[in-house]
Amino acid sequence: MNANSARPTSPLRALICCTLLIAFVGCYTPPDRPQKMTMVSKWERFEAVFYSTTSYSNPFQSVDLTVKFIAPDGERFVVPAFWNGGYEWRVRFAPVLAGPWRYETTCSDASNRGLHGLTGEFLCTAPLTETAFSTHGPVKVARNGHYLIHDDLKPFFWLGDTAWNGALKSTPEDWKTYLDTRKEQKFTTIKWVATQWRAAPDGDINGMLAFGGKDEIKPNLEYFNRLDQKAAAVANAGLLNAPVLLWSIGGGSNPDINPGFSLPEDQAIKLARYMVARWQAFPVVWILPGDGDYRGKNAERWKRIGRGVFGDIHHAPTMLHPGGQNWNLPEFLNENWLDMIGYQSGHGDSDDTFRWIYDGPPATDWKLSPARPFINLEPCYENHMAYQSKKPHPASNVRNAMYWSLLNAPTAGVSYGGHGVWGWDNGVTEPVDHKGSGIPLAWNKSLKMEAAGQVSHLYDFFTKIDFWKLRPAPEMLSKQPGIDSAKKHISISRSEDGSFAVAYVPEDRSIEIQLDQLPTRPQISWFNPRTGETSASVGVVTGSALQLPTPAEGDWLLLIRTGR
Repeated sequence: MNANSARPTSPLRALICCTLLIAFVGCYTPPDRPQKMTMVSKWERFEAVFYSTTSYSNPFQSVDLTVKFIAPDGERFVVPAFWNGGYEWRVRFAPVLAGPWRYETTCSDASNRGLHGLTGEFLCTAPLTETAFSTHGPVKVARNGHYLIHDDLKPFFWLGDTAWNGALKSTPEDWKTYLDTRKEQKFTTIKWVATQWRAAPDGDINGMLAFGGKDEIKPNLEYFNRLDQKAAAVANAGLLNAPVLLWSIGGGSNPDINPGFSLPEDQAIKLARYMVARWQAFPVVWILPGDGDYRGKNAERWKRIGRGVFGDIHHAPTMLHPGGQNWNLPEFLNENWLDMIGYQSGHGDSDDTFRWIYDGPPATDWKLSPARPFINLEPCYENHMAYQSKKPHPASNVRNAMYWSLLNAPTAGVSYGGHGVWGWDNGVTEPVDHKGSGIPLAWNKSLKMEAAGQVSHLYDFFTKIDFWKLRPAPEMLSKQPGIDSAKKHISISRSEDGSFAVAYVPEDRSIEIQLDQLPTRPQISWFNPRTGETSASVGVVTGSALQLPTPAEGDWLLLIRTGR
């Protein structure tokens, strides 16, 4: 039976259909023909199909279905299932422990014998070793709250790319080209928008919208089936999916634009939870709303939506993507469903914009409890028109924003954005949905702009050290040139045990470190973030400080280690 099958027209046929279904999903095994138990590798996708025995005019609105998975050690994971057209419902789940698993369904319509009270089992086998996620598992927040780890506790470095419109507007072939390029450049995370967004509600590449209606919406299955393939392609490339479920810039009333604000809360919850059900078995981090203002009166709306989507289910880490320099942590500090703090430093190039990164709320609020990873989801986009100077952001601005963001709080990761990629632009005209940003290169040419190519050096540097141990340590500096000139600000962090430190010098030709802040027998070297090359360091003691000149002009990273 498939999504287009006709409904059984008699109680007898309904009973036959239900019996066949139970055998299919493993809930019942005929004594004379034993079925082989379904097997799935650890951290890979298990999927079961159920068929409703009741007809609903809009199943998406009429029925809620959840499935409880019981691990071999007894731990329970409750996840949502989703309607897949006609009488078909599906659940997707990635088991985290090898051994026999059981599951049981709970339907809001307890009289529906095809959805409620079904049980089944499958066998989880040893993990595959093909990608970082099949080898180490999906990501979660580390116990101390400051960074991400895989399920096997291996630290995960977030290096995100901003492909907002890419999943919607790309062909499968173009999406593969994009993913292959970003993987080669050592990105680890792909951020993309899952529903119509911004000012042009033109839908996906085929002009389809995510849903129809407003007060009682209905998802477009063809639209979401295509996005399933895009999410799978990200996972197959060994990259982390980070979909924005509900874009929410502005606050217009048109239901075809910005569903995060225009939909009633109950419908926003249903739509977001539907997407969680579809993609929860992939390596994923959820960005609930995108590019909105979640402060003040808006905070209460998003608290309710977040609780409605994630409050009663097992879920991957979640975050918000706020508008430029909109800081909402104080209002969401005690929201248990919110696992990470995403922020946007924005696309300005004024002194105030730069100072906000290293002297603003991220630099102080990371000490608040409960701790969460802090990640700049949107530093200035390369080649995007800067708000103040009206000049395209050069690679140097992008590097400055990224490295400052990595060292303004405990290091967890950072994102990059390329103008032309985020809008999936054609490179011919200025996009109608982001006027004033400048005419970008076409998306495929924007993939290899200067700073995008330099991202691999950033990844190499931080993943070769215990980046997750770094904490801001401005007390190490004897002199801070950023006091007089914003773009000369030196950011510096040190490991909790004091065994190593990292400093970013954006413009000044030297850095001064307090002698009493250096580790035992310090070994000091320079790293060029433009080329990835390492240089030896020579210092001069001046009073109580060690002055270290950079090897040449431009920005540099200083690495200080305890000698052996």
